[in-house]
Amino acid sequence: MTGAPPLFDRALVAARAAARRGVDPNILTRTIAEELVERLSFVNRRFARVLLIAAEPEAIAARLQEGGQVKDVDTRTPSASDHLELPDGQYDGVFSVLDLQTFNDVPGALIQMRRALKPDGLLLACLFAGETLTELRQSWLAAEAAVSGGVSPRVAPMIDVRELGGLLQRAGLALPVADLDRTIVRYADAVALIHEIRALGLSNNLVGRSRIPVSRRLMGAAINHYQQNFTDPDGRIRATVEIAWITGWAPHESQQQPLKPGSAKARLADALKVEEKKL
Repeated sequence: MTGAPPLFDRALVAARAAARRGVDPNILTRTIAEELVERLSFVNRRFARVLLIAAEPEAIAARLQEGGQVKDVDTRTPSASDHLELPDGQYDGVFSVLDLQTFNDVPGALIQMRRALKPDGLLLACLFAGETLTELRQSWLAAEAAVSGGVSPRVAPMIDVRELGGLLQRAGLALPVADLDRTIVRYADAVALIHEIRALGLSNNLVGRSRIPVSRRLMGAAINHYQQNFTDPDGRIRATVEIAWITGWAPHESQQQPLKPGSAKARLADALKVEEKKL
């Protein structure tokens, strides 16, 4: 774990997730569940026991078992700290859904998940990343600069997808892959977007968030900036959502290994039918 001051309030993240248990799954949860099952379908593997970490795990677990590749699913909601307290070497797969983006120590979380895997077990996770809610972030910054002359963190920073492959390698995971799904979601207005963020339990969870209630003037300035700068010709506003998907495997001797330098049996120059020139 790092010694840097925490950026995210994990206790708040856990409390909001706990408050959502038992409610009907929202459209985001249903969409992610379908994507998770689809991505697993490309893996030629059956999973006897997996761990699923998600804010609404029951609906996703049920969909996983319907997919036929997963037998038993242990479920957890997001933890109140960066320490996951996972058993070592117990799972064929660990699946994390929209939780990693609120860890203060992402490499540490990945290491804990890797340790919970059996050899050749699969880590599959998704998280908000990249330019997610960039329009809302810009609108809050512009509004606070205009109204109060300063800014406070209101939309969390996002991990760049290009960093994730390196984080998987740092965690000791083999065959790391990271890719990004980008979606533009549209709403009737900025107020509808803010209400949905709150309903999903995704409101500001930063440690340094302002505890002062948002004034009508500040809220109005943010909404006006959003409407003026991110409205489509039909009057609806747009919001960027980017979800990164990452996969990695607990190391095992059966996995593909890179060749040692100098072990090639044929020269590249011969394959290309060109003359080899020494530098």
